[in-house]
Amino acid sequence: MALSNNVIGAINFVAMLLSIPIIGAGIWLANQPDNSCVKILQWPVIILGVLILVVALAGFIGGFWRIPWLLIAYLVGMLILIVLLACLVVFIYMVTMRGSGHLEPSRAYLEYHLEDFSGWLQRRVRSSFKWERIKLCLSSTDMCSQMNQSYTMAIDFFSSHLTPIESGCCKPPTACGYTFVNPTNWISPINNIADPDCIQWSNDQMQLCYDCNSCKAGLLANIKEEWRKADIILLITLIALISVYLVGCCAFRNAKTEDIFRKYKQGYTSSFFQENVKSGSKSPEIPVLEFENKMADSDTDTWPEKTSPYDLQT
Repeated sequence: MALSNNVIGAINFVAMLLSIPIIGAGIWLANQPDNSCVKILQWPVIILGVLILVVALAGFIGGFWRIPWLLIAYLVGMLILIVLLACLVVFIYMVTMRGSGHLEPSRAYLEYHLEDFSGWLQRRVRSSFKWERIKLCLSSTDMCSQMNQSYTMAIDFFSSHLTPIESGCCKPPTACGYTFVNPTNWISPINNIADPDCIQWSNDQMQLCYDCNSCKAGLLANIKEEWRKADIILLITLIALISVYLVGCCAFRNAKTEDIFRKYKQGYTSSFFQENVKSGSKSPEIPVLEFENKMADSDTDTWPEKTSPYDLQT
């Protein structure tokens, strides 16, 4: 039983280590500029990772110090957390299935449309109240101003691979036909009605295209890419946690079986010697006497077959 409990403790130590990638994925999302403005996924991931760490620590203590109720609490708690992690992995995959960029003529970067994304993600940015807070957060960053230093010529800008949020928020839609001055300064639109975002563009460095649907779409495209990366980490960790949990269940079952056998063995031995003490016997002779009696009976039963008539007359 000590060996099984040590195995359980070692397994829970591994589970504690597996909580680190989950917490790390949440912290990584929180440090991304777009996710720090939206604040949807990072805190659920971090909280789930911390809970897995706490439950695994409880199982580690229960395994090495042989505390049965703590081990049972670990098995129940870890099962719930594994189910929650699996639901989170599936949820992220489902909401990031849709949404991709569109090629434009003579452009290396992609354009993004809000209606291409899942309805759940769209609702995170469609509300004017929510978007005002997100827009203020995005405009406070220097992602658009850095483009002015990186691209001074139109041909360099058009052949660049912009991030989705740079493509959607820092420049007007290509269909509008604006003339390039620098990445955040455009003039003389050819067609104001080609896209509803055409009239939303402003050369004001605090406005740009932050009110455009293309900016919302670019933000969601960025979030999608980052969530997909985090989802891969969570999926790998989930598979490892399930494997560790199954091994822990087997070790716990073996420990319980060994404990039951040990208690039965102790109870049988003590009761046997108590009976011998009460009967005045100093050693367990009853099984020996029974064996000798059975041998004597066996010899008596076979005696007529082994004895000849001549021996009987004699």
